[in-house]
Amino acid sequence: MDLKTMAEAEYDKCMEDLVDSDQHYQSLPKIVSELVSTCHGGHCHDHISPVPLPSRQAMVKIIDLCREVLFPGYFGDAPIDQVNLEYYLGQRMTRLYRLISNQISHAVRHDCFRYEKHCLECERLGREAGLRFLKSLPGLRTTLAKDIMAAFEGDPASGSVDEIIFSYPGQYAMTVYRLAHILRKMAIPILPRMMTEYAHSHTGIDIHPGAEIGESFFIDHGTGVVIGESTNIGHRVRIYQGVTLGALSLPPGSGRSMRNLKRHPTIEDDVIIYSGATILGGETVIGARSVIGGNVWLTESVPADTKVFLKTPELVYKGGAEPRGPEEES
Repeated sequence: MDLKTMAEAEYDKCMEDLVDSDQHYQSLPKIVSELVSTCHGGHCHDHISPVPLPSRQAMVKIIDLCREVLFPGYFGDAPIDQVNLEYYLGQRMTRLYRLISNQISHAVRHDCFRYEKHCLECERLGREAGLRFLKSLPGLRTTLAKDIMAAFEGDPASGSVDEIIFSYPGQYAMTVYRLAHILRKMAIPILPRMMTEYAHSHTGIDIHPGAEIGESFFIDHGTGVVIGESTNIGHRVRIYQGVTLGALSLPPGSGRSMRNLKRHPTIEDDVIIYSGATILGGETVIGARSVIGGNVWLTESVPADTKVFLKTPELVYKGGAEPRGPEEES
C-alpha cells in the first residue's frame, strides 16, 4: 500500500470515529431528560430555586479576610507599618462586612424557604448579624493569642509564635472553629458547618462548631482529631493526634430524637489526652488535671487528678537478638 492510499485509509477511519462520536452525543438529551425527571419526584436532593445558597468560594474568602484582620501582617500581600495599619484594617473590615452580611442573608433566606419558616427579614438580619460578628473580632484576637501561647509553651519543637501562626494545622483549625462558633451562637444556619468542614478538609482536624472550648487550648500535630457537637472542654487542655471526643453509637433512626441532646464528653480544666485516645458519651466527664494515656478507650467518668493508662503490652520479637534494657547495657 502506497503512502497516498494509507493516508486515505487513515482519513476514512478518522471520519468514521467522528460520526460514531456524534451518535454518542445524540444520546445525551435522553439522559438529561431522565435527570430532570428525578428533580420532581421528591426522592432526590437539589436546589432548583431563585433563592441563592451560601457560596463556598465566599466562605473561604471570609476565612482568609478574618485571618488577615486577626493576624495583621502575617497573611495577605500588603506590607503593614504603623502608618498604614488603620487604613489596612479598615479596608479589610469593609470587604469582610459586605461578604459576611451577604452570606448570612443567603443562609437565612435559604433556611426560611427550605423549611417554610416565618420571614426573618433576611437582608436586615444579615446586616445586623454581620456587624455583631465583626464586633466579636477584637475579643477573639485575645482568645487566639492564648491558644498560640499554649502551643508555644506546650511544644518544645515550636521555634517561635510566628511558626505556630504560619504553619500549625491545630492553630488554623482552632481559628476557623472559633469564627464558626461565633456564628453558631448567633443561630446562623449552614455557614458555621461549612467553615469547620473546610478546615477539616485542609487539616484533618474535625471540630464541630457547636462544641464549647475554653481558653489556651492546644492540639499537638492534630491529624485525625474529632471533637463532637456537644463536647465541653475547659481551659488549658492539651490533646494529641487521633483523639476522638465522640458520641456512643446510636440506634438507626435516632438522629432526630437525639438532636440537641448532650451526646459528647466533658473535659475539665488542665487535662492532657494523648494520641489515639477515644472518649465517648454525654455523661462521661474527665476530671480536672487528669491525664489520659494513648489509645485508651473510655465510656465512663474519671475523677480529678487521675492518670489512666493501658498496661504495657507484651512484645514478641522474631529473629535477631532481643533488645536489652538499660540495666543490661550498663
